[in-house]
Amino acid sequence: MPQSNRPKRNASWKVVGVLLAHQRKRARYTQQELAELAHCDVESIASVEQGRRPLSAQLADILDDHLESKGALREAAEAVPRRERYPAFAIEYMEHEERALSLLSYQNASVPGLLQTPEYAAAVFANFYPPLPADQIAQQTEDRIARQSLFQRTPQPPVMHFIIEQHLLERPVGGPDVLRGQLRHLRTLAGLPFVGIQIIRTDRETHAGLDGPMILLETPDHDQLAYLEGQHVSFLQDDPDEVHLLHLKYGMLRSQALSIEDSKRLLDALLGES
Repeated sequence: MPQSNRPKRNASWKVVGVLLAHQRKRARYTQQELAELAHCDVESIASVEQGRRPLSAQLADILDDHLESKGALREAAEAVPRRERYPAFAIEYMEHEERALSLLSYQNASVPGLLQTPEYAAAVFANFYPPLPADQIAQQTEDRIARQSLFQRTPQPPVMHFIIEQHLLERPVGGPDVLRGQLRHLRTLAGLPFVGIQIIRTDRETHAGLDGPMILLETPDHDQLAYLEGQHVSFLQDDPDEVHLLHLKYGMLRSQALSIEDSKRLLDALLGES
């Protein structure tokens, strides 16, 4: 059943929040006063104290300075395991991603997270609405890039295949320089032996993926899973019949996309190197 991706309280966040509230009250600041000193919105302080969002290392450093808490908040924030910064459904997906034998991804809103440069990832998070606080953008960017250690996994990384819409490679998210750096990164990844990238041209009339993005995973036990995302709703699908249908759809998308070699040539053209 679909689950909301709205963050829920967890034990680690709550402990850090209690510590922040204690340090703030000891220093005799209201939430509003502390927010003004830290140059953030009061909701950020309230959310951390209530255990509704994690405390980023960046904000922890700022608060430690104003509260004279001698690095206690930074240490507490760093003690929270990275995977606990996210809702349960996202944690479950990331656990499967880390151990996957194969990964197939179709995205139509942005370049897939596993392929993003730090600059592009930060620009994507900066476009979220309602806007994310700067410290949360920095933290989520850092976490997203950390997931890319999958490419260096030993003894071997998973076999990965990505289908990307051409219009995503032409939209200057973050500006022209950020986009060019992202295209250069994609072209480099396209040369890896375990990575396949195919592009669906914008002028294509038939399209099997109009229902939205999907990620298909094969686990070490050879189970087939699908991860589906929507507006504030994301979930893992493990029903064999449903996953089978998504594999059929992905296969059709591959046939509708440019070949791997033609996709490389399109990337070269977009970079002005054809």
